[in-house]
Amino acid sequence: MSDVWSWEYDPDREHVAGGVPGDFVAEVERLVAELVELAGMGADIENVGIGPKRGGGMRELHAYGGYFYFLPLRRKRLIVVTRITPPFKDL
Repeated sequence: MSDVWSWEYDPDREHVAGGVPGDFVAEVERLVAELVELAGMGADIENVGIGPKRGGGMRELHAYGGYFYFLPLRRKRLIVVTRITPPFKDL
């Protein structure tokens, strides 16, 4: 098993990011890349953002007036982005 963390969209980029302004998607992807880097350094990303108080599970992270949901999967060394919601002005 690799110790290298990565991330992906679930089920795919079109479903999660389709119709969302490209600049906001780029910012979300930048933030997720930073989460991958933090996880690779040993940081506990299961407590990043809003989610269950005990940690783990689906997490919500706010970014520039919008937010996105991600699921950190420690055993797979994977961060799964499941939903992106742009700022209200962009809806």
